[in-house]
Amino acid sequence: MREHGGNLDLAQQRFGGRAEDWIDLSTGINRQPYPVGEVSAHAWSALPSRTEIQALHQAAQHAYRTNAAIVAIGGAQAAIQLLPQLAPAGRARVLAPTYNEYAGVLVTSGWDVQEVGVLEALAGADIAVVVNPNNPDGRNFALEDLLALLPRVGRLVVDESFADAVPQLSLAPQADRPGLLILRSFGKFYGLAGLRLGFAIGNAADIGKLAAMSGPWPVSGPAIAIGCRALRDDGWAAATSARLARDCVRLDAMAQAQGWRLIGGTTLFRLYETPDALAAQEKLARGQIWSRVFAKAPTWLRLGLPGSEAEWTRLANILAR
Repeated sequence: MREHGGNLDLAQQRFGGRAEDWIDLSTGINRQPYPVGEVSAHAWSALPSRTEIQALHQAAQHAYRTNAAIVAIGGAQAAIQLLPQLAPAGRARVLAPTYNEYAGVLVTSGWDVQEVGVLEALAGADIAVVVNPNNPDGRNFALEDLLALLPRVGRLVVDESFADAVPQLSLAPQADRPGLLILRSFGKFYGLAGLRLGFAIGNAADIGKLAAMSGPWPVSGPAIAIGCRALRDDGWAAATSARLARDCVRLDAMAQAQGWRLIGGTTLFRLYETPDALAAQEKLARGQIWSRVFAKAPTWLRLGLPGSEAEWTRLANILAR
């Protein structure tokens, strides 16, 4: 398995404790999740119907402000796994550093993969991948610059897994353009990663291929029920976006007091430069707070945002030691 956050089992092996004792800040998952409420017995026991799946698609189109074709899948990762099958293997370019599954999945499927550092270097690729906002450094890109790439690549894949709180960065409203494919994650912003729900948005041809490859029941009944409810809850989304923006300021102040420098991030995670990221990770882990470090960047530490006030207090106390 490639290097990822959320590897709480490793934290437990090294530092002890039960999973429920830990505060996992190694991911970009909202720690104040959407209140799922009741889920009907029907959602658990019956195969999802076409009508129910269509209702989920419509709820996602509402949330992402698009009329383009859309398909629900088992998390954005499921779409990444299918991505190499959209076209014969050729040249893929990935704007890096970024989420490491793109390069890995494409290489495994026989694609010639090149990681590049600037947007313009994606030109000429059969598949070009941009994560916007980017993970882990939070870089974001002007929509006009991304659209300018379309005539210069075979297919432009824009991963918007962290765009829920910044809809002005989203190309979803224009996703019906030929050659453009948008991926969205439900679990991060809504804090329900275990539900395994995501969406691909694009032109009808690409979405039809992805739908055929993902099969007749790509997501579960509970995922449909909860997704429909959450994606239409505009009030919760607005309040959560505002809270996350405030919490970023709060976390940045705590990090600055440690002498850590903000490199970037999104409203769901922050990336700091530290003198020694492993030492910082161990300090936090002694108080059973797990963070993310990067083998190729030994000074980088990524932290998600605490959820409850008790979590914020615990983090403050550990940093004060």
